[in-house]
Amino acid sequence: MSIRNIVNTIERKVIAAKKHSVGKEKAEMVEKLTHCDGPMMLRTENLVKKYRQRTVVNHVSINVKQGEIVGLLGPNGAGKTTTFYMTTGLITPYEGKIFLNDVDITKFPVYKRAQYGIGYLAQEASVFRKLSVENNIRAVLEMTDTSKEYQAEKLESLISEFRLQKVRKNLGIQLSGGERRRTEIARCLAINPKFIMLDEPFAGVDPIAVEDIQYIVYKLKEKNIGILITDHNAPETLSITDRAYLLFEGKILFQGTSEELAENPIVREKYLGRNFIFRRKKFD
Repeated sequence: MSIRNIVNTIERKVIAAKKHSVGKEKAEMVEKLTHCDGPMMLRTENLVKKYRQRTVVNHVSINVKQGEIVGLLGPNGAGKTTTFYMTTGLITPYEGKIFLNDVDITKFPVYKRAQYGIGYLAQEASVFRKLSVENNIRAVLEMTDTSKEYQAEKLESLISEFRLQKVRKNLGIQLSGGERRRTEIARCLAINPKFIMLDEPFAGVDPIAVEDIQYIVYKLKEKNIGILITDHNAPETLSITDRAYLLFEGKILFQGTSEELAENPIVREKYLGRNFIFRRKKFD
């Protein structure tokens, strides 16, 4: 099954689960996650992943709070994608745990994590190719336990917020890379996530669209959504992240603010290059 089909299946399962009554155990989890002081936190604790005899992720611990943008960076083969996929629930850790606040979600499948507020946007296109932009968003809204009036208002709000008015009638297959990404993010917001995992959000889009997506991510932060980004485009990622982790040979080589990472001589030698110039993106 492709990533696109997985994502679409996840969305259906998330909404279906919300339509059924919850058991005692789930109710207790919901209570923990919805009645907490301060921002929620998604964190991993000593994640390990092995393939045969090779350890590709070696005791990696990261965290993301609501209202911040965190980067997960590293060269090819560093283990960043594997760490990202373990955090989203696409693959299972060999060792270690994943927590949403104090709730252990290590064994939760992706759709169940989404049910508790962790959204995931794959690098691969996940729009419904034969549905229009507005029907892509409406398809998710119609499966929520909300009134028709709310769904209609939410649809118009998302169409406006993501500047999709001109392409709202276009089919998913007709969209540019930037339009597709905006549609996918709008659809993700239809179920009000607390965290969004962005997998290579800048891949396959032109420079203008990259800046557009950066602005959208910045606005998500303003909505108090926690963002975890993994992307090979280090300059564009670091320009909007509050903090970042650099993985190298399966371990965290460095963690800190984007400025600290960009100025670190070891990070420059191993990953960014000696002539790397850091520029913080500014939005009005």
